[in-house]
Amino acid sequence: METSIAVFKGKEIRKTIHKNEWWFVIVDVVSALTDSADPSGYIKDMRRRDAELSKGWGQIATPF
Repeated sequence: METSIAVFKGKEIRKTIHKNEWWFVIVDVVSALTDSADPSGYIKDMRRRDAELSKGWGQIATPF
């Protein structure tokens, strides 16, 4: 089965399938979508500005 995601074409996005769902590394996705020089800082800024996004963040395995 071939899977492709056009938005990420040509970009390195770490991903895996878990329980029939695709899981992506957030910092890779943010980097690909924003072309940010510091995607980790970009994510921190997003979390600081959006309380809902920040909820439960510690439960997410960010290094994954």
